[in-house]
Amino acid sequence: MSNVHPFVRLMSYARKYRQQIWTATTCSILNKFFDLAPPVLIGAAIDLVLQKENFWANPFGVQGLAAQLLVLSAISGVIWGLESIFEYAYALQWRNLAQTVQHDLRLDAYQHLQELELAFFEDRSSGGLMSILSDDVNQLERFLDGGANEVIQVSATILLIGGAFFVITPNVAWLALSPMPFILWGSIWFQKFLAPRYAEVREKVGMLNGQLSNNIGGITTIKAFVTEAYERQRIEKESNQYRQSNRKAIAYSAAFVPLIRVLIFIGFIAILYFGGLEVQANRLSVGNYSVMIYLIQRLLWPLTRLGETLDQYQRAMASTNRILDLLDTPIAIHSGSQVLDSVVNGDIQLKNVTFGYAPNFPIVENLSLEIAAHKTTAIVGATGSGKSTLVKLLLRLYEIQSGNIFLDRIDIRDLELRSLRSCMGWVSQDVFLFHGSVLENIAYGSFDATVDRIVEAAKIAEAHDFIQSLPNGYDTIVGERGQKLSGGQRQRIAIARAVLRNPPILILDEATSAVDNETEAAIQKSLDYITKNRTTIAIAHRLSTIRSADRIYVMDQGKVVELGTHDELVANNGIYAGLWNLQTGQKI
Repeated sequence: MSNVHPFVRLMSYARKYRQQIWTATTCSILNKFFDLAPPVLIGAAIDLVLQKENFWANPFGVQGLAAQLLVLSAISGVIWGLESIFEYAYALQWRNLAQTVQHDLRLDAYQHLQELELAFFEDRSSGGLMSILSDDVNQLERFLDGGANEVIQVSATILLIGGAFFVITPNVAWLALSPMPFILWGSIWFQKFLAPRYAEVREKVGMLNGQLSNNIGGITTIKAFVTEAYERQRIEKESNQYRQSNRKAIAYSAAFVPLIRVLIFIGFIAILYFGGLEVQANRLSVGNYSVMIYLIQRLLWPLTRLGETLDQYQRAMASTNRILDLLDTPIAIHSGSQVLDSVVNGDIQLKNVTFGYAPNFPIVENLSLEIAAHKTTAIVGATGSGKSTLVKLLLRLYEIQSGNIFLDRIDIRDLELRSLRSCMGWVSQDVFLFHGSVLENIAYGSFDATVDRIVEAAKIAEAHDFIQSLPNGYDTIVGERGQKLSGGQRQRIAIARAVLRNPPILILDEATSAVDNETEAAIQKSLDYITKNRTTIAIAHRLSTIRSADRIYVMDQGKVVELGTHDELVANNGIYAGLWNLQTGQKI
């Protein structure tokens, strides 16, 4: 977490809104100026009526009490009108600014989040990240919507009323304003005192959202294992911790207003008592005395709201810290600058590649292998041998720790990430479908595809028939993560998505793991068709799906231990032959 104050960090981020901030601030100050003018006019009217002073006649050439009061009334009308205009203007400016900042900040944070490596997401809950993108951004929006104007207007009130007091009666002004330094110092100290309390509140709400998100995602498992009561207790625990941290912050923030009122009371008594003595001594007019009484009241209420504003400010700053900490998270995988040619051959080489998800625990170590262009290369091995890790390294979802990976003799670290990933179509064993229609999910990543092309891709993936049997065909909503479809149906839609993309390199990571034997045979037939003249990498547990591969690598503990065709490996009577025997029941 940065040691720089969150307000300074926010102002640094908000430089592009400088003009809007100045406009909104100016409108707030002008509104407060005209808001404080009526008590001055009231004091002038009192002096005019009681003391028959004609100071309004000279500037305007107006004679007589009635005419002067008429002028005073007209000025009052102008002031009330300007106050209303600037109130509308500042509300419009601050609210629009709040909407703009929260919109841009959410998009910037989300865009930055997309550019972070997968390891970042493995260490954090999706609910916690959602809390930052949603709740924290909204917290800042709420402060900009009203709290920022409140801070500015309170500051303007103190300066304007303080200046007016010293103009009207310097002898009493310093007594009336003597509590101000203590109020301001106390406010600053108080907000520093509250800062860690609200940081804890934001942390707790992130943990609560993380648990809620996790439970909603696993609702099927919760129901199947009848653990509703257990999960309710876990949510109750997280929610209670959030409530308790909020209670501590509220207990302190609620004490602020009564303390402020005591200090304000001292200033009010000073004006009431000493101002009255000044009137009696004919050193202060009745009108000016009335003005000071009115103004000290106008100072009272904004300062009592200062506690609520500081509370809102601290919540916003705690949220701002979390948002900007996310934005400051360094990007570990940087894009190269080289763009692949329009025609990608698809020749891939791994040379002495070492990688591990945790330091000193390599998944693959000094691994070297070649994937020939326009051929099908299969990678097999036991669970945890590093097969799927290779795919993630090819896509640069993780950064290798040493060695090199080349695509068409270009180090993939020199390639633009978009260029690298655009030439690959990936069908993962963990198929993710977005909440939307079947058509939209097949077209994902190929948004300009025509319906005819989408249907053709579905036919190749052996998905067309089951799609047509759905209630609304291709317009059927699949539900979040495709929960309305079976595993095999989701797998076939994922294959159709990859087929539609028509990539020069096709990666099949357990592409038939969730289908029955009949569907597997149909899909295998379509895969034999779409893998022709295309670089294909097939990762499989079912060895029957890769019998026809041009080359098969057998991996064990992150290393290649066997290499050959299916027939060659079976004849070698090694690890592959053992796996084949296990799956088919055949004896070698």
